[in-house]
Amino acid sequence: MALVPFDDRDGWIWMDGDFVPWREAKTHVLTHALHYGSSVFEGERMYGGEIFKLTEHSERLARSANLLDFELPYSVAEIDQACKDTCARMGMEDAYVRPLAYLGPEQVSVSALNNKAHVAIAVWDWPSYFDPEIKRKGIRLEWAKWRRPDPLTAPTTAKASGLYMICTMSKNAAEKRGYSDAMMLDWRGYVAEATGANVFFVQDGVIHTPDVTHILNGITRQTVIDLARARGIEVVVRHIRPEELSTFSECFLTGSAAEVTPVSEIGEYRFTPGDISLGLMEAYGRLVRRQA
Repeated sequence: MALVPFDDRDGWIWMDGDFVPWREAKTHVLTHALHYGSSVFEGERMYGGEIFKLTEHSERLARSANLLDFELPYSVAEIDQACKDTCARMGMEDAYVRPLAYLGPEQVSVSALNNKAHVAIAVWDWPSYFDPEIKRKGIRLEWAKWRRPDPLTAPTTAKASGLYMICTMSKNAAEKRGYSDAMMLDWRGYVAEATGANVFFVQDGVIHTPDVTHILNGITRQTVIDLARARGIEVVVRHIRPEELSTFSECFLTGSAAEVTPVSEIGEYRFTPGDISLGLMEAYGRLVRRQA
C-alpha cells in the first residue's frame, strides 16, 4: 500500500485558534523550532468519540512547554476544547490526536526571547501501532545504541520533540534489522524505555517497571499500573539492570500509540506473553472503549 504523505491529505488542522485546510497548514522554514528543537507535543487516542485522558495530556503539554521555557498561549481547557473540535471537524470518532506547541520564526538564534509560541492540532486515522497478529505473540526488540540523556543535560521529563531524535535513529536501526523497536538504557546503564513506550516486566507474578524520575512518566503507564493494582497484582518501581532480564518471564510496553503490547524478545533475552501481559492488554482495551 502506497504511503500517503502527511502534507498531502484532505481535512482540517487547528492552528492558533482557526481551522486551516490540511494542505495549507504550514510554517516558515526559519521557524525556531525547526532549527533549535523548541517544540513539545502530545500523542492521544480517541475511542468512540472520547479522547482518553484528554486533560492529563493537555496538562502535560503545558508542563513540557514550561520546561522548555515557553508558555502555551492557550489554557488547558482551551486546548482540550480545540482537540475535541478538531476531531469533530474531521468527522472522526476513533483517531490519533497530535497537539503540537512550538516557537515561531520571529527570531533565528539560540536566544528565543522574541519568539511567539504557536499551537497546532491534527487528527488522523491510526490503527494498531504494531501489527495486531504480531502483537499478541510479542514483538521483537534489539538494544538501542543511544541512551536516554542525563537530566543535567536536557529536560528529560518533557515530551520535547528534540529528545526524540535518538529514538528515531534507534527505531530506524532496529527496523532495518527486522525488529519492531529498540530498548534504551538510561545514562547510567539501567533499563529505561523503548523508543516511544514505557516497559514492564513480570517475575513470579509481580510486575517490575523502571523508575521514571528522569524520563517521561507515560499516561498509559500510570493507567496500567492502576489497572494491575486493581487486579491485585503487585507493581514494583525500581532501577532494573539489563542482566536482570534473564529472570523475567513476561515483558510488555505501554503508550498511547502502543497501548499495551507484549514483547517476546529484547536482544539476547526471551519472554512469553502470559496471563499478566495479555490480561492487561485486554483490560486496557476494555477500559478505553468503555469510557468512550
